[in-house]
Amino acid sequence: MTVKKARIAVLVSGGGTNLQAIIDAEKSGIIKSGEVAVVISSNPGAYALERAKAAGIPSEVVSKKEASSRAEFEEKLSDTIDRYGTDLIVLAGFMCILSPEFTKKYERKIINVHPSLIPSFCGEGFYGLKVHEAALKKGVKVTGATVHFVNEIPDGGEIIMQKAVSVEDGDTPEILQKRVMREAEWIILPAAVEYVSSMVISK
Repeated sequence: MTVKKARIAVLVSGGGTNLQAIIDAEKSGIIKSGEVAVVISSNPGAYALERAKAAGIPSEVVSKKEASSRAEFEEKLSDTIDRYGTDLIVLAGFMCILSPEFTKKYERKIINVHPSLIPSFCGEGFYGLKVHEAALKKGVKVTGATVHFVNEIPDGGEIIMQKAVSVEDGDTPEILQKRVMREAEWIILPAAVEYVSSMVISK
């Protein structure tokens, strides 16, 4: 008997460390209700594509730079997602803000990991190291990561999971970024993927 699994598209733009966390979690059985069906990169030079290849996962490039408009880019992205029969879309370091039309089409089917405890240090303009720079500038003692559903408001969708991480004396944005990845993102993203995948297949 074949076990039904949610088909997952992971959208990437860079190194793919969160993608790797998902691949590893699928191999180790943390993610058992879903499988990565395709990795889609907005950047043809993303190292995440190498990670997909090493894991034997099909990959596609939908270049934002080569599209004449956001609408054209999202149409190509949507076509690629649909071609793989995708049940769940995971944004793992995907550096493109998606339009309300796109998020509406895939309502409650897109999740994202953000490197702070939303509602702190989130929204438009808060990505990558900028989040950790802002946290250190504010002098917070605790930060972390959040996995949330994606809607038309950047970082505004319903929260699925959060995990706190301590800020330590002498932290730089780079050191803090690595700690948040290791202690929060790489733990709650695979857990959230499993949680949402299990909901998808139980419908």
